[in-house]
Amino acid sequence: MAVLKRRKNQSPAHDPDCPLNECMKLIGGAWTPNIIWYLSGGARRFSELKDDIPPISAKVLSARLKELEVKGVLDRRVVPTTPPTVEYSLTALGQELVPAISAIVRVGKKLKKRA
Repeated sequence: MAVLKRRKNQSPAHDPDCPLNECMKLIGGAWTPNIIWYLSGGARRFSELKDDIPPISAKVLSARLKELEVKGVLDRRVVPTTPPTVEYSLTALGQELVPAISAIVRVGKKLKKRA
């Protein structure tokens, strides 16, 4: 019986703080990629995002928006209207996630065609 020699991993070494895991924790949250996707087209109000993602509950949407704001992915801006309006938009950091989300969408389309 032949014994297979264990090959050395050729991938770049992982940072001890594992930035890949940090990013995946963020975009792996329920509905987070959808929120980033819809904000990539410009600022949206809470009710508009709720309409964009019909299955999401107001509670989950609110929690995700707060989390993304804390992480620096989106900005929350109060617009001085009567009554006051709140708009959400991607920060520069949030914009950096758009190409990754777009790539995931492209692969998802290919996977759906194969199913």
